[in-house]
Amino acid sequence: MRASLIQIAVDEGESVESRRRRVAALVREQAGADLVVLPELWTTGAFAFDAFQAAAETLDGPTYEAMAKAASDAGVWLHAGSIPECAPEGTVYNTSLVISPAGDLVASYRKIHRFGFDRGEAVLMGAGREPVTVPLPDTTLGLATCYDLRFPELFRSLVDAGAEILVIPAGWPERRRAHWTLLARARAVEDQAFVLACGTAGAHAGVPQAGHSIVVDPWGEVLAEAGHDEEVLTVEFDPAEVTATRERFPALKDRVLGLESPRH
Repeated sequence: MRASLIQIAVDEGESVESRRRRVAALVREQAGADLVVLPELWTTGAFAFDAFQAAAETLDGPTYEAMAKAASDAGVWLHAGSIPECAPEGTVYNTSLVISPAGDLVASYRKIHRFGFDRGEAVLMGAGREPVTVPLPDTTLGLATCYDLRFPELFRSLVDAGAEILVIPAGWPERRRAHWTLLARARAVEDQAFVLACGTAGAHAGVPQAGHSIVVDPWGEVLAEAGHDEEVLTVEFDPAEVTATRERFPALKDRVLGLESPRH
């Protein structure tokens, strides 16, 4: 599998329409890749809280339309990062979109763990409830978003549902970049899965972003890592290594906790 992670710089002086066009062009340039991944809330910036409501759109809105056309033109599976989704009842969610090479929306995931400690995203957006996996022709993706990375139980549930590649778009702040790398490797090791974690460059509402998008194999080895600036990180790997790793070192079979309902 060939995967490209597009680490976008979110320039506050750039219009959303201009950014969509620019990102669509970057996606088209990845023709030949199997999977392309974009970051979290790249239309607004993950820390641009004041923009969430005004920028919220439906799942079939302008971002989906632009990314569906780009995915179809390039012939790639596209994890289109996340957008502020406006649900029919008016709630705004931090929602990821997965688009097929035909341009169809095949899955969406509403971020379960909202960041902010009773501020920002935690109060401005609704919480998702359901883990989401996406079957591809040769593997299965498990979806998570940014702050979700700190909650290993979500990733265990994705693995239990068949996930072999854990895809994590993010708008992770520079001041906690060490945690970003550490947690991405931890999730790969404990779940014996590939981790594709795609962050942003630049700054969101004055908050410097960590960049350093990263691809980690099931043994926790870093296959590729971006720098701080905008770039496209491309890596090739074999999803079959997940099964081979789990057979060679069958730690997941020794699980005890979490497999049975608690006794009262």
